[in-house]
Amino acid sequence: MVFHFRCFSFLSAQNARETTTVDVFHTANSRFVDASRMNQTVAPNLNISPTLRNFTLSELKTATKEFHASNKIGEGGFAIVYKGTVKSLQHRSFLIEVAVKQIKQGQLGYRTWLTEVNVGEINHDNLVKLIGFCNEDSQLLLVYEYMPKKSLDGHLAANSNTPLSWGRRLNIAKDAATGLEHLHKAKIIFRDFKPSNILLDNNWNAKLCDFGFARDGPQDGRTHVSTMVVGTKGYAAPEYVQTGRLTSMVDVWSYGIFLEELITGAEKSKLIVDPRLQGYSERSMQKVTLIAKKCLEKDPKMRPTMREVLEMVTDAIASENQQVG
Repeated sequence: MVFHFRCFSFLSAQNARETTTVDVFHTANSRFVDASRMNQTVAPNLNISPTLRNFTLSELKTATKEFHASNKIGEGGFAIVYKGTVKSLQHRSFLIEVAVKQIKQGQLGYRTWLTEVNVGEINHDNLVKLIGFCNEDSQLLLVYEYMPKKSLDGHLAANSNTPLSWGRRLNIAKDAATGLEHLHKAKIIFRDFKPSNILLDNNWNAKLCDFGFARDGPQDGRTHVSTMVVGTKGYAAPEYVQTGRLTSMVDVWSYGIFLEELITGAEKSKLIVDPRLQGYSERSMQKVTLIAKKCLEKDPKMRPTMREVLEMVTDAIASENQQVG
């Protein structure tokens, strides 16, 4: 069945996105940032999980062919990412494909590196796995599992050669919600949830990545944490931009924007269903539209938790499967 009523009532959220002015800039201290080490080139006393490999710079130069431009697969404000291969610890004759993230120099670069190392201790199927790190000769590097289908935003783009079906988009939405819910259970707020920070493996399983701005959530009965504002324009919750008060509801807002993009296939669209979608369940589309609307409530206290969001997305998938079946 094709859903003919292709326009959705997200006008309040759209207006909020248009007036949001936050850009990616500062981060704030938390358990993920040891401010006493900010000016050190090497931090030998880091409390690193024994499950993480401590790579030498020589190993990673070899892995990436001296960080050759032909191996470059991505670049952001704080890092360049290269594809590479490293030897398996279990079977030394086997090579593993990895993504090597080279952090740009500077104090903020060190903060994001240290944060990603600490978050990397958390293992979950919907978080990109951190394999190891390197801190040598003023070089800060992170070694992640390689995600061959790259980031979600590329598949949602209008010029994508691999437009995603509605069923696949729903499964990605569930994976992303599961990853966020796991972070929230660990009292961690992502602060930069968006399609470009969702990577896809060969089986289209979605995993969250880029945790450099992650922050401890409120604890000991506190309602929020006051921080410098970080995030990406268009995805940061309005109350956070205006006050710097951080709660898990900031991630919920970002998830609502993400759902809009799954529906429309574009940023800042007129909120019309992606014309590339065919044969989807009208009921599941309506349910996802409602979830997005709930996530984008202006009052953060009215937004659902990520646990509740996950339950609603699972229900929408059941409706889609029932229609397809």
